[in-house]
Amino acid sequence: MIELTTPRNVPTCSGMRRRDFLRLGVCGLTGLSAAGVNRAGTQAGVSLPKDTSVIWLWLGGGPSQIETFDPKMDAPVEFRSTTGEVKTSLPGVTFGGTFPQLAARAHRVAVVRSFAHSNSGHGGGTHWVNTGINFTGFDNNQPQVAPSLGSRIAYRRGLNHPHTGIPSFIKLGGNVRADQPAYLGRAYAPFDPKGAENNLLVRMPLEQLSDRHQLLRSFDQMRRDLDLSGVAEGMDQFGQQAMRFLTNTASSAFDLSRESNRLREKYGTGTSPYNPARVGECLLLARRLCEAGASIVNIGYGGWDHHNVNGTPPVKEGFEQCSPPLDQALSAFIDDIYARGLEKKILLVMTGEFGRNPRIDTRLPGGRDHWAPLTPLLLIGGGLKMGQVVGTSTPRAERPASDPYSPADLFATIFHVLGIDGEVEPPATQQGSRPVVEPQRLGGRVIPELV
Repeated sequence: MIELTTPRNVPTCSGMRRRDFLRLGVCGLTGLSAAGVNRAGTQAGVSLPKDTSVIWLWLGGGPSQIETFDPKMDAPVEFRSTTGEVKTSLPGVTFGGTFPQLAARAHRVAVVRSFAHSNSGHGGGTHWVNTGINFTGFDNNQPQVAPSLGSRIAYRRGLNHPHTGIPSFIKLGGNVRADQPAYLGRAYAPFDPKGAENNLLVRMPLEQLSDRHQLLRSFDQMRRDLDLSGVAEGMDQFGQQAMRFLTNTASSAFDLSRESNRLREKYGTGTSPYNPARVGECLLLARRLCEAGASIVNIGYGGWDHHNVNGTPPVKEGFEQCSPPLDQALSAFIDDIYARGLEKKILLVMTGEFGRNPRIDTRLPGGRDHWAPLTPLLLIGGGLKMGQVVGTSTPRAERPASDPYSPADLFATIFHVLGIDGEVEPPATQQGSRPVVEPQRLGGRVIPELV
């Protein structure tokens, strides 16, 4: 399996380092039948049901539903948006005041104001929204018990795109917890930026991705080293497919210098004091990876735990710091995919583990506590019906006033966009010395207003 990595606490999206590439790559490439390329799926003639991809933009910490897309300016002052509101391109619809560029493009997004669950713990909420399964024990650092969305997609579609060889499930930016495969097995883990124990590791600093000549020199040297070692000569067709990916597709898909300076500036390179990830560069890179055939790209952009305690900011300050890079990046992404005709190919989903308490916390002035009964959810593209607000919330943004939609419903909608049966799983499996694990079905429904 290939793993494209970045140090966890530096402001980069992805990276490659030739020495690590060769050290682990030689071992990995000789055993690709099990990990690097989906041999069984390819030999069985499995094809992608739809030429569609998903970008999962994770706002770790739990962003407020009020300061994002449901400002409630008619509510009492302790409930309304601390950042005010801004008019959108949709009549009568407003967003929180720190999203002016996104608001101007609201006709090209869909906001769900009735997305909810019932686990207000960071771990439990993260597990539920990333896997579709509620598991309170994840708050207590228990192992993940259900596969992540990305792992389910990789299991159904295969580890690599059958034509380009690009990995199905890639992870960029900051940490996204509960993104592991659980009982599906390690082969279906994301290309993890922590650089853990997969059998092919590719690492290079982001500045080298921007330096096309350095990038190509690294790949040229890798080719020469592999030729001298004799490894490439003995590969079967699946190994050769992976080699073509590594030496051609990767150097192209990950080379941000192939984009114009104007477009890169439009996406932005900004960060917030609470998250060093350059969300604009991550989104631009994710778009390139989806174009190259990735099925799902996870992006972590955390820093949304706005309690005003233990180093976390009050909600107003937090949004004023975290929102501008995100507002710029999302707006550039919208313009970009529509300009390229990708609005039906790529679906962007943005959410977090929960929302925030509608009432400002009087014990910690300016902060909002965890609140799962209403969670912000934004969708862009994927051929879904854009330019709408789905569902309604109560007058003080406490819970859905209309039919609520769950994480399982969101997954069902994503599977619909991808054209796959997300419920397909292997039989019960043994996890080491632990008991047999029974696969858990999600049972969600496609959100009808979006299709």
